[in-house]
Amino acid sequence: MLMRRTVIIVAALALAAPAYAQAWDLSTVTCQTFLGYDKNTVNILLAWLDAYYRGESDPPVIDLQKYLANAEKLGNYCRAHPDEGLITAADALFEKK
Repeated sequence: MLMRRTVIIVAALALAAPAYAQAWDLSTVTCQTFLGYDKNTVNILLAWLDAYYRGESDPPVIDLQKYLANAEKLGNYCRAHPDEGLITAADALFEKK
């Protein structure tokens, strides 16, 4: 169920994004690269990360305050560690449920 929700959200966001970005291999994205993306791309990736780090039994609710706080944490962490991988940074900050 969570995977289906995630796929729907990412697909909807991807359709709204410019056509130049067709896929991101997040295992190769560094913090510096992430911080250099345009606002739409950053928002898509933040939404994906938000869904990825949710528990299977978490309700399908986007808590905007938590989402923005996590985005700020990740941004601050990435500015301090620009050469670190995005997923490594997210793993350091957010617990997979």
